[in-house]
Amino acid sequence: MQDSHDYEGHVISAVKQFASSINSKSKVVSDMSMLVHATNKLPLSGLDYWERLIRSEFYNALDTSTKANWKFWKKPSQILTWLDLISWDGYKREKTLRTLSGAAPNSFFFALAIRRLNDWVPQVREAAREKLPLIVDASDPTYVVDALCVTLSNWNSWGRIEQKDKDVLLEIISKEKIGNALKAKIISSTSGPMASLMAQVGRTPVLDDYLNEIAESAVQPSVRAKAFRSQFEKRMVWLEGRKFEWTDIRYCEGRVKPIIGERDISVCVDFNELLEKSSTDTSSIVKRVAAEMLIRELENMGEKGVQLANLFASDKSSAVAERGRFALKKLEESQV
Repeated sequence: MQDSHDYEGHVISAVKQFASSINSKSKVVSDMSMLVHATNKLPLSGLDYWERLIRSEFYNALDTSTKANWKFWKKPSQILTWLDLISWDGYKREKTLRTLSGAAPNSFFFALAIRRLNDWVPQVREAAREKLPLIVDASDPTYVVDALCVTLSNWNSWGRIEQKDKDVLLEIISKEKIGNALKAKIISSTSGPMASLMAQVGRTPVLDDYLNEIAESAVQPSVRAKAFRSQFEKRMVWLEGRKFEWTDIRYCEGRVKPIIGERDISVCVDFNELLEKSSTDTSSIVKRVAAEMLIRELENMGEKGVQLANLFASDKSSAVAERGRFALKKLEESQV
């Protein structure tokens, strides 16, 4: 795997090459392919670092190039590019957003655009709200989804994002082509916080019709467990954020409390069918959910409940087996 130093060297070289290629005389920007190639595999989880590095290198290179070619009788013209989304100048960030047209070059550049919804300048956030849906319509859904995965995992920590900014992201998620790409990503990903991503996407109904498919096919057990639980409970649950609350103000003691959001969903799959599928899953994470649901509905399960309780009680996972034994104990008590 390529380390961060290799990435850094390639990115800095591409940024400098791109900066030097901007021809202020003809107002033409050269091909961005080298820069796009250098940013294609950048880890989006480190966007803060890459944004600072690229901004510094790009504007230092532009400043050097401008001074070398400066003529006192002619003011250098300004050419706005995708990299101006991260300019130090808020006016330039806003103007860049309003000027951009067409598709995002890759996931990295679309992620830079999404981050403007948390910009410290209100006018930049307004411009992002207006332009992001248009950029999405023209962009590769894979690029959009890659950036959304990082954004939705972190937006609760964004201090400046408002509800109307979140509504724009939810509007993007609700687009059919984005919803399909998100479903494919959630099912196929072998790593990453896909379960929490699915919860955030669950603010919209875009995945409701695919929950059974996700429960059966997702690679990650935590995702399958989330999909099964959502169908059992007929609701989607997500983390809205966190707030601090005092437990004893006299001693300045308190705790951070999670804020939970939820939405009711319509489930077409029968409870017994869900229980049968989840009880035979290969993962103990999923079977724990199944055992929990069995205990909740034990009184209505009859002989099938006894069979499943015995099945769980003999499971090699101690957490599943414990739930199975508890179910058997409840059955014995009810018979007595």
